[in-house]
Amino acid sequence: MTVEERSGLPSARRIVVKVGSSSISGDRTAQIEPLVDALAAARARGTEVVLVSSGAIATGLPFLDLSARPTDLATQQAAAAVGQNVLMNRYQRSLTRHGLVAGQILLTAGDLDDPSSRVNALRALDRLLALGILPIVNENDTVATHEIRFGDNDRLASLVSVLLGADALVLLSDVDAIYTKPPTEPGATRITAVAQGGSLAHVQFGGAGSAGVGTGGAGTKASAAMIASEAGSGVLITATELVGDALGGADVGTWFEPAPRPAGRASMFTAPGSAAE
Repeated sequence: MTVEERSGLPSARRIVVKVGSSSISGDRTAQIEPLVDALAAARARGTEVVLVSSGAIATGLPFLDLSARPTDLATQQAAAAVGQNVLMNRYQRSLTRHGLVAGQILLTAGDLDDPSSRVNALRALDRLLALGILPIVNENDTVATHEIRFGDNDRLASLVSVLLGADALVLLSDVDAIYTKPPTEPGATRITAVAQGGSLAHVQFGGAGSAGVGTGGAGTKASAAMIASEAGSGVLITATELVGDALGGADVGTWFEPAPRPAGRASMFTAPGSAAE
């Protein structure tokens, strides 16, 4: 089914949730606990949940005695190799409180461009969900290059949503919604909804996340939302601390209305023997 309005999120069959580096690293590491609580509550309602989580590089920085995100690719890869392990451990410790188990999926842009790799990714995700596992997807930063990076995983999350035929995509941020201009500027007003085919040409987008560890921003999230909504998934952009309210159907964030999805087609991608067929 397609979730037409944000109020329908509690009854969604399958949801993809994306969280950024700045929301779960550094002094905001504690936000992992309420995030996991919200995901567990959605699962308890019968919703299949896939988490797309940035944060490997940011999490690895202090273990390498680095105070800022490195600019060279090799050090970014090293930080990701250390940080991904720590990040998954933190998620699993929190998920254990709910009797849940995480499954790690690492992807590059090339994996979703290549038909064979795409089929394998879909099959693995479908099977993990069928087994009651919470898949946690991240970009494979240890092998990704500058030319094939997704950009703070916003686009990755939208492509995973399309791949899975998800009913909805929730993009979490430092900011509670998209505003007509950066919310710190006078006169900025919240955009509550974007109609299918609507334009955001009038919006003045700001830069990347406030913590300086991510690479995305409101503009990348809006672009990702357009990709997923045009493929038939409703999209909500809101703040990480509001994830429980968001998944509960509250009037928060900016909602992107989904395009009609052709009958009998769960996803634009299909895998032999998968639930998307």
